[in-house]
Amino acid sequence: MYKEDLLKKLRKNTTLQFDMPKTTVKGITYPDVVKQYINMCETVGCKVIEAKKNDDLNAIIRKAYPNAKVFASNVKGIKADRNPDTVGSAQELNGTDVGIIEGDVAVAENGCVWIPQTMKEKAICFISEELVILVHRDKIVNNMHEAYERITMPEYGYGCFISGPSKTADIEQALVMGAQAARGVTIILIG
Repeated sequence: MYKEDLLKKLRKNTTLQFDMPKTTVKGITYPDVVKQYINMCETVGCKVIEAKKNDDLNAIIRKAYPNAKVFASNVKGIKADRNPDTVGSAQELNGTDVGIIEGDVAVAENGCVWIPQTMKEKAICFISEELVILVHRDKIVNNMHEAYERITMPEYGYGCFISGPSKTADIEQALVMGAQAARGVTIILIG
């Protein structure tokens, strides 16, 4: 009750309201966004593979993960053992060695990628031991300001930025990889 009473008094005594000022924010820009993106990806712990537009992505992925047994993806043209659109529940993706997803906007400033939920079960993004993110070179932007201008919310109403493999140092101040999501992330730059 106290909170509501306080808010009521504040509303009653507010006589003037001001709109937020329009400010133009110019974020950092780079002479070569692709080079900067690659550098930042490596800084945050990603492996980066550069592919040409017509390269066989399945062969590139299998070469990068020769010992993987279970691949999961719903990306058109990618061969996978599990499809996050057709599994009965997210638990069926448990045990996925390599999840392959497609990024929508990549950011040179910090090496992150906007991953819209384009699959029924988004668990593939977090439950896979290794994550491969396909990124088209023409979708790399300089900074987060530019990224937010390009983001559209997908049909499922969820998306997230991923930047490198999951890591934490909360446990005895020792760096642990894969504590909350993938142990490793590989970015395949296409085009």
